[in-house]
Amino acid sequence: MSAQMASRGSTIAHGVAVPANEVFTIATEYIDAGRLDAAERMVGHVLAAYPRQADALHLKGLIAVRRNRMEDALTLMEQALTAAPPKGSHLRNIAEVYRVLGRLDDAVAAARRGAAMDPGDPLGPFNLAMVEYDRQELDACIASAKRALQLNSVLPQAHMKLAQALLAVGQFQQGWEHYEWRYKIPGAPPLMPATKMTQWQGSPLPHERLLLIGDQGYGDVIMFGRYIGWAMQRCPQMTVACSPEMHAIVAQLAPGAHLATRWEDCPPYAAFCPLSGLPRLAGTTLETIPTQVPYLATDPALVAGWRQRLEARLPPGLRWVALSWAGRPTHNNDRNRTLALEQLAPLGQVPGVAYVSLQKGPAAVQAKAWAGPAPLLDLDAEINSFEDSAAILACCERLVSVDTSMVHLAGALGMSAWVMMPFAPDWRWMLQREDTPWYPSLRLLRQPAPRDWGSVVSRVVQELSG
Repeated sequence: MSAQMASRGSTIAHGVAVPANEVFTIATEYIDAGRLDAAERMVGHVLAAYPRQADALHLKGLIAVRRNRMEDALTLMEQALTAAPPKGSHLRNIAEVYRVLGRLDDAVAAARRGAAMDPGDPLGPFNLAMVEYDRQELDACIASAKRALQLNSVLPQAHMKLAQALLAVGQFQQGWEHYEWRYKIPGAPPLMPATKMTQWQGSPLPHERLLLIGDQGYGDVIMFGRYIGWAMQRCPQMTVACSPEMHAIVAQLAPGAHLATRWEDCPPYAAFCPLSGLPRLAGTTLETIPTQVPYLATDPALVAGWRQRLEARLPPGLRWVALSWAGRPTHNNDRNRTLALEQLAPLGQVPGVAYVSLQKGPAAVQAKAWAGPAPLLDLDAEINSFEDSAAILACCERLVSVDTSMVHLAGALGMSAWVMMPFAPDWRWMLQREDTPWYPSLRLLRQPAPRDWGSVVSRVVQELSG
């Protein structure tokens, strides 16, 4: 979402008439720099004098977006649209707010109007592509993203949205190329500190060291970690930089590699590569996804220990089902992929089942309010590693989870998991199908309509009861 806009007229600052467009330009610069308080003060001066100044209202809405106050942002942006004839930039921005709030019909209508009003603005078709992806209109999404790139060939976010849509429909060769733009998106955290070394392009380095970077989330490290062996065949000397939580996982996939948690602990290297860049280098197509599963293993002693603990704390004679209902709150799609545990209350009515919570993070506290007849064992305080989670999964009949790292862990272990999917899931889960070429042991239960978790939960209840 861009804060760029044009304005006319003037306002008063410190007793001096200042052209309004200068005020809004400065406020926009503050927003882009993250100086939200300063931007809000400046916009507030305008609104104090002119409460229905459309550009000021819209800018205040953008500030609310940056603060993740989407309902407030929508109110302000709608006020801006009624205060003056709408601008293309205002419409494309409010389309993004509608999208985030799940009002996809309103979003696509605003995005189409905005793109038509300002046909030279590449952000118009880009924002339309965002909405079309969430509506699962992927052919239209691809066309809109390509139109944005015709207007600006180096617009990173349009490349990334095009990548996601292409990968979702199985056009991997083109998709991987556009996926390389993900770290150029404005505001994206950098892959690594600045370096003079080049990004690896797949050529063998028999006598030099390769630095692999466990980028993105835990689930991505597990998913793309299947390619580490392929990379080690070409680069036997390897360092893998990843978070300490992933060391035990990566150690299985990269035996003998140096593992680093801090950049200063990385030995000198000749080239670097993010783990998520390996499928492109390996030339992965839909037909050649590495499916040597399982490619992770559990610790038998740890499994035995957890089995004893679960047997001591759960009623005898029940089936054990692992449960995870929320992802990382900072994930950019968490609003769509995460549930509240209370939405899973119907699972508590399934006879003969005991649930074992693998939930970590802020949502884990919700387990304390579980009131279903079926027991739910809260292990948040006792799970200290992915090795613990893997051992618990090995004790259970299956995992029922939203799209989190637990799904990837179960898939890499070759264990049964039912994944409760949002209507517009991440690209890797593709379209419509209930299976996934990435993990043969997973089953995907998809929303039939946006944010319709009730249908998914009902299906889980039905399947567990059968």
